[in-house]
Amino acid sequence: MSIASSAADETGTPLVRTALHALHVELGARMVPFAGYEMPVQYRQGVLQEHLHTRAAAGLFDVSHMGQLKLIGADIESALEALVPVDIVGMALRQQRYALLTDANGGILDDLMITRTADHLFVVVNAACKVRDIAHLRGELGGSGAQCDVVELDDHALLALQGPAAAAVMERLCPDVDLAAWTFMTARSVEIGDVPCFATRSGYTGEDGFELSIANRHAEAVARLLLAQPEVAPVGLGARDSLRLEAGLCLYGHDIDRDTTPIEGSLLWSISKARRADGERAGGFPGAERILGQIAASKDGLTTKRVGLVGVERTPVREGSVLVDAAGGVVGRVTSGTFGPTVKKAVALGYVAPSRAAVGTPLFAMVRGRTVPMHVAAPPFVPSRYYRG
Repeated sequence: MSIASSAADETGTPLVRTALHALHVELGARMVPFAGYEMPVQYRQGVLQEHLHTRAAAGLFDVSHMGQLKLIGADIESALEALVPVDIVGMALRQQRYALLTDANGGILDDLMITRTADHLFVVVNAACKVRDIAHLRGELGGSGAQCDVVELDDHALLALQGPAAAAVMERLCPDVDLAAWTFMTARSVEIGDVPCFATRSGYTGEDGFELSIANRHAEAVARLLLAQPEVAPVGLGARDSLRLEAGLCLYGHDIDRDTTPIEGSLLWSISKARRADGERAGGFPGAERILGQIAASKDGLTTKRVGLVGVERTPVREGSVLVDAAGGVVGRVTSGTFGPTVKKAVALGYVAPSRAAVGTPLFAMVRGRTVPMHVAAPPFVPSRYYRG
């Protein structure tokens, strides 16, 4: 189980601590409230150096605040497929997929990672949506007639090892695992320091990396072993955010939410071909009529679309900044933004009218009463380095 904290959020609600809280404090982390948890935003070296270290070597992140679930049932694949616009039935053993949980209006309730194992589906959900997602899944899957159970793994930690040296670290600590055959978005059961871990070759930085699900009682020992490797340094939520933004990856509740559809969110790639209008299992998920209709209408059927933005100057542009055209007319808003330490430019994600969404379109962000020049760019802002074999 997670550990109760004496700290509280701004509403007075007690925060939860992960199994690595004592280690974070020992390492000099600055702890902050995040999604109901007391989490490390940075360590002694600071956000900038943590970001650059992850891009150059390997960073270790505590992401135990995320929800880890086991979905169990004889017909669980088809039952879950009725809730998401991705092919679950056709997933291979140990394969992982990104999926969107949609509502009846085509809005996005959450984005998930789903991995198929021999006897269940392993699902990771966002921390801020965890309680709602579990209730939603239990209600929908429990009423499907498929005898499906949703089991929360609240006695497990989740660690993310990210960066170009992550594979070398895993190869050293898991010598019996064939790293060359372990490709992006697939899973393995491994042992690190004789501790069983369920690991996926995935992450949210744009780098090669691994996410490790470990029983809470062993989490600190595994984390210490990973941190003892010369390539690995602890990294907090501050650098995690700048890394994912440079990689052009959405943050739920900011860049996507239930007021945006996957097509408005530029996530067409997340709709499996099997679930599109001409696929063998077309539709059959919440909001399918609206989502498939938007695909058929292309950009002519949209009023807003998510784009990437790069600044002409270094001034960071933050969430909520208004976007205007050269004449000063409002054309959109920024949903995530920062200074990208790797690209050495301001980078952002935001929504604009489809007529302003073409790559290269000049726009201006309003920052403290002045206009900051930007242009539309195609994410990712740094090349992705996922290992595909």
